[in-house]
Amino acid sequence: MTFLSRQAALAAAFMILISLILDVPAFAGTVKVYAAGSLTAALKDIIAAAKLPDTEVVPTFGPAGGLRERIEKGEDADLFLSADLASPEKLAAEGKLVMPPVAFARNEMCVAANKSRDLTPAKILDEMLSDKIKLATSTPGVDPGGDYALAVFKKAEAIHPGADKALTEKALHLLGGPNAMVPTLNHTPLATIFLDNHADLLLYYCSGAPALTKEMPDVVSIPVPPALEPGPVYGMALLKPNPDAMRLGLFILSEQGQAILVKHGLKTVLPDPIP
Repeated sequence: MTFLSRQAALAAAFMILISLILDVPAFAGTVKVYAAGSLTAALKDIIAAAKLPDTEVVPTFGPAGGLRERIEKGEDADLFLSADLASPEKLAAEGKLVMPPVAFARNEMCVAANKSRDLTPAKILDEMLSDKIKLATSTPGVDPGGDYALAVFKKAEAIHPGADKALTEKALHLLGGPNAMVPTLNHTPLATIFLDNHADLLLYYCSGAPALTKEMPDVVSIPVPPALEPGPVYGMALLKPNPDAMRLGLFILSEQGQAILVKHGLKTVLPDPIP
């Protein structure tokens, strides 16, 4: 799906949400939101700003692929905010949504490393390919961050033949999966990678860079070159006709909601940039 077609889908989603909300009266209750871990800080701010009256919003955060599997197995949720479009689209194909999924945010991929490594965009691919370098990613299939890492590797193949196979085989899946490393006490998983020398490089979402570099001042995070960028797109899935879940979804798609996402390092899906 192209960016323009996503905008058309976004406009259609607005109309569907508005019509659904108008048909269902407000009521006091709970909105259960399953959301990608990369949305944790942003969603907490969004929930506070949305100010849904007499409604408790209960978020559950985790790797989006794992959350999708939990929904497929029957866990109860009203709204699913995924770090990809594939997971919401899979739920739609299974008949689990009340409206088509829609894109609500974008991201980019970055490589984090200790400043002493003197990493630059031009050196990223060579560094990732080096036999001396341990490269960490999230877990493909469970966490879209891992799937986007694989997409980076596939793009690298066009620049350096053999890169896809080499990077796929060497990547350490330290985040997001059942075999993910245990974080160091009082530190995040991203920081633990560098604190405990689990890896030399981390390929992950750029939206996670500010928190990581704040926690680890000796670490720098650099966007991958445009030729390697897979363009992560986040998808929203409405699982039940809960009017307050619809209102929350509509707020996320609004200019105010998009501005909160941008504040937390994500990119808007609105056609005009937010100042």
